[in-house]
Amino acid sequence: MMLFGAQITFWTCLVVVGYTYIGYGIVVFILDKLTSRPKMVADPLEWPHITLLIAAYNEESIIQEKIENTLSLTYPADKINLFFVTDGSTDETGAIISQYPQIRHFHEPGRKGKIHAVNRVMKEVTSPIVIFSDANTLLNQEALKKIARHYSDEKVGGVAGEKRIFSKSADNAAGAGEGLYWKYESFLKKKDSDLNSVVGAAGELFSIRTSLFEEPPSNIIIEDFYISLKIASSGYRFVYEPEAYATETASASVDEEWKRKVRISAGGIQAIVLLSYLLNPFKYGLLSFQYISHRVLRWTLAPLALPILFISNAYLAWNGILFFQWVFLGQIFFYVIAGVGYLFRNKKIPIKGFFVPYYFSVMNLSVYAGFFRYLKGKQSVVWEKSKRAES
Repeated sequence: MMLFGAQITFWTCLVVVGYTYIGYGIVVFILDKLTSRPKMVADPLEWPHITLLIAAYNEESIIQEKIENTLSLTYPADKINLFFVTDGSTDETGAIISQYPQIRHFHEPGRKGKIHAVNRVMKEVTSPIVIFSDANTLLNQEALKKIARHYSDEKVGGVAGEKRIFSKSADNAAGAGEGLYWKYESFLKKKDSDLNSVVGAAGELFSIRTSLFEEPPSNIIIEDFYISLKIASSGYRFVYEPEAYATETASASVDEEWKRKVRISAGGIQAIVLLSYLLNPFKYGLLSFQYISHRVLRWTLAPLALPILFISNAYLAWNGILFFQWVFLGQIFFYVIAGVGYLFRNKKIPIKGFFVPYYFSVMNLSVYAGFFRYLKGKQSVVWEKSKRAES
C-alpha cells in the first residue's frame, strides 16, 4: 500500500513539474498550430497619439542614454508625448531630464513606490494609448510603431513588448540563467498571444488603451502583471509584439537576481489572491487555462512538487524498483550540477546551459522565500533595486 501511494505521489508530482515547465509550451504550440488567427498586422493609415511614460528612481548613471534612446525612436513627433516621473529620486536624474524641453518632467520628493508615481501621472495622460518603459532599458527604434499598429484592432486592449537580456559570449550564472529564461518566456508569450492573449506583461515595455486603465491597489507589488491581466479579464486581447523590444543587462550576480526573484514571487502570490476570479474556467475559459498553466502553477504547485518528487522517488528507489532508481540517479545528477553551478556562479562560462540547473533551483527556492515574505507582509512596494551587470 505504501509503495502504491508513493508511486501515485511520484507520478502526480512529475506531471505537475513536467507540464508547468515543458508540457504547457508543447500544448500551447500545438493549439496555436490548430488555430487560424491572422498573424500579420499592417501599419495604420494614421498613427494614433501616444504617451511614453517612463518612471525613474535614482538612474543618473543611465538616464542620459535612456533619453537619447527615447528621442531617437521613429514615431511622428506631433503624435507623441514624453512623460518622465522621478518621484523620490535624490541624485541628478531629475536635473538631467530637465535639460530637455520636449520632455514633461514630474517629480515629488517623497518616495512611495513606482505604482504611486504611475497612478499620479496617469491622471495627466490625454492620449488614447500609453506606453510604459523602464528607465534602465533601451528600445529598438521601431518599437513604438510596432506597438501602436495593433490598436487598429478594437479588440486589442494592450500590447506587450519583448524583454531581452544583453547577450555575452561568456557569462555568470545570473546572466546566463536570466538570458535563457527570457528566451523561453518570450516563446511562451508569443504562443499565448497567437492563441488568445498574453497572461502578464513585463514592465520593461508594454502599453494599454488609456481608457482601460484602472488604478491598481496602492500596495500592489508587480503592477505590470496586474494591469495587463485586469484588461485581459475584461474581454480584451493583450497581444505580444516581439518586434518591439526592451534590452537590459542581466542582474550583476545571483544575489541581486535572488532579490528580484523573491520580490516577483511575493508579488505573484499577491496577484493570485487579488485575481482569484481568473481561476474560474467556466467564466474565463481559455484565459483561465493559460493563466493557471503559465503563471499560477509556477508560483504554487510546481515548486511544492519538486521536493515531494525527490522524496517519493528516493523511497521508491530504496525499495529496489529499477526504473525509479535510474530516475533518482537523474535527479541526483541534476542537483549535483546545480551545486557545481553554485560554486561557479560568479565565473563567466561560455557554456551557458551549464547554469540551467542552478538557475532553475534558485528560481523555485525564491518562490518559497517570496511566499513567506508575502504572508509576513514584509514586501513593500518601495523596494531595493537589483544591481545590473555592465554591458
